[in-house]
Formats: sequence, C-alpha cells, structure tokens
Amino acid sequence: MRAALRHTAALPGDVDGWLIYDFQGLNPHARRVLGLPAGAHLTRRFFVWVPREGQAVLLHNHIEGGTWATLTAGWDVSRRAFGSHAELDAALREVIAGKTVAMEYSPHGAVPYVSRVDGGTLERVRAAGAAVVSSADLLQSFLVWSPEDLAAHRRAAAVLMRAKDDAFRLIHERLKAGEAVTELDAQAVIERAISEAGMESGHPVNVSFGANAADPHYQPEGEKNATLCPGECVLIDLWAQEEGRPFADVTWVGYAGEPDSEYLEAWEAVRGARDAALALLRERYAREGWGRLQGWEADRAARDAMGEPWGEFFLHRTGHDLGVQIHGSGANLDDYETHDTRTLTPGLCVTVEPGTYPREKGFGIRTEVDVFLAPEGPQVTTDLQQQPFALGTGDWEAVRAAGYGEAARADTPA
Repeated sequence: MRAALRHTAALPGDVDGWLIYDFQGLNPHARRVLGLPAGAHLTRRFFVWVPREGQAVLLHNHIEGGTWATLTAGWDVSRRAFGSHAELDAALREVIAGKTVAMEYSPHGAVPYVSRVDGGTLERVRAAGAAVVSSADLLQSFLVWSPEDLAAHRRAAAVLMRAKDDAFRLIHERLKAGEAVTELDAQAVIERAISEAGMESGHPVNVSFGANAADPHYQPEGEKNATLCPGECVLIDLWAQEEGRPFADVTWVGYAGEPDSEYLEAWEAVRGARDAALALLRERYAREGWGRLQGWEADRAARDAMGEPWGEFFLHRTGHDLGVQIHGSGANLDDYETHDTRTLTPGLCVTVEPGTYPREKGFGIRTEVDVFLAPEGPQVTTDLQQQPFALGTGDWEAVRAAGYGEAARADTPA
C-alpha cells in the first residue's frame, strides 16, 4: 500500500488518483500493488482510492470488515463499509465524483495485460461521476527488477547459452557420424542442463526441425518428434529461471549442412529486423532517455527493416516483457497483435525476437535476445547470433565461432 501511495505522485497532472478494484482475483494487479498476502480470503469486491495527495480510502463489504482490519494494519487508509449495492454506489459517488481516476483498463481492450476491470464495473465508476483513464504505465513501476533479479536473470542467461551450444553440438556430432538425431534428443540435453543448474523452464523447451520451425510455439512431445534430415533447418527456443526470479529467453538457429541461398536470404532479413529494433532502442535512449519510447515503435522498426517477402510471414510481435512469468505484464514490443502504447520503463527487460515462418518453404527462422532497460541505457544480456550454425560440417568449434561472429557476446551495449 505504501508503494501505491508513493507511485501516485508520478501520475499525469490531469489524473486525480488511482482507483484499485478487484473481485475474486479478476484483477491480479490489485493484490500485487496493495501488497496483499496470497492467502488473503476475500470473497467480495472492493475498491481502494489512492489520491495524488491525502489519505487513501478503502470501500469494502461490511461482511469482511474484520479481514480488512487485519490486512490494513499499518496502512494510512480510511475504511468505509458498505452492505447493499445502493450503499456502494453512494460511497463511490462521495469519493470519486468529478475526478479523473486511473484503473486497470485499456481503451478498446488494446493491451489485454492491463485490461483487467470488467466493463460493468467501468460503467458503475463512470455513473458515479468519474472519468476513467488507463493505469498502464503506472503499473509498470511495480514490475521494476531489483539488483538480485537482474543477477538471477544473468545467471539464467549464461545457463541457456551453454545449454543451446550443447544441444547444437549433439546435433552436429550426430550428423557427422551419420546417426539419427531427434527433436526430443536435443530437448533432453537442454532440460537436463537447466535442471542441473537448479533452475526450471516451467514447461519443456522448443526444438523444431524443418517445417516444424514454421510453428512459432511448436513443442516436441510423445510421437510429435521429428528426426533431422540433411537440408533441414533447426530452431531452438529455450528459457529458464531461478525460482521466483525473472526468466531469460533466447532463440538460435542452425541448418543440417550448408544453408541454401533462400534460407540465408530469410536469415539476413530476420537478423536485420533484430538489429534495427536494437538500434532504435540505443538511438532513442541516447537522444531522449527513457520515458518516451513506446513498445509499438520498436516493433514497427523491426517490421519495416524486414520488408518483403519475409515480412509477410512475420506472424507475432517483435518482443515481450520478461518477468517472473516468461510473458510479463510490462510493455511489449508490439504493433501487430496489439498497438502497445506503454512506455519502455527503466528497470524492466524485453525480448527482441523477430521471425519469419514460410511453412510452404519448409522452414522457420527466429533470432531472440534479451535487453535489460538499464537506467544508463539498454544492455543486451544474451549473446547475439550472427550466422546460422552449419551443422554437420567441419569442426564444431569452427561452426560455433562462425555462428557467433564478432562482438556477439552478452553485456555489449544494445
């Protein structure tokens, strides 16, 4: 609750305060913002009005008065109980009539990560005489990573870098020896490395051969398990976290043999899109710092750079917020699935992962890196692939070095 009071000072000048609402977990942001314990037994709806200045007000059902008395011990809040719906409406009018309030609402449902207050409740709040605006950017301030979060993310990234090299090396050596290698073989190498590091992936990682790589969320399992053939592509998307800490999430690609010209043309387009998004982050930060660049702009830079024909098969946003959930609740790099107007906030981390998936051509390509939005500027926390691994050709270390190219290590400025 103290955090909510502190952050309302950063509200735009035309917003009077934050109206935090929940009913039985429909708005998961509410409990995090208010610092409510996970086991808090609340069965009725509630509102917490946090004004720009002055004391906060809690509107709660009188049945749960005892629960709220315990939960709000130490809060600077006025508790007001209601019983009937008419009493609730009267209390809302008294507190918010004539005010502009921020809520977990996104106009036209544009950003579903934020849009957590149901339409009927919005109607009720407006009928009480309030104008409603989105709390989207305000919410991001509660997601900012601690130094411990960043350190854990970097450890997870290092594990993933080693694990994907181990998986690609297995594929390379099997091809050279003329032995079969399956998607599940490579997946097992990665999952074992994650487990041995004391980390977890949440669900098995993605190893895709050939046309399977044209499905961005493919995952081998059971009988859905391809054996790699010469002339097919390999896409490995892997992720991991320390318990309770933010994820790392990367994608690298390879090819069984020397990549053909069409595959390389598509790769260059995808890599160019990645680098265009990274360049935008760097350039805009250098010119104006954080606080103005919006998520959709980085997505648009990547799509414009990819161009046609490969942009026709760029079927998802350029990147997503990373958090304790792999798809976090902060701003995404997205002008495709949504038009994400949230500003990129220092202390958070995003993926940059353009791809192209022309299924009829039998391959899919994605390159993915993580970028921490440090106060001093964007930092790439994972290595950057410069060329697809030419698997089964020559010495593994030479193949690996060619894939990494020059200046491809993590921690270089984006």
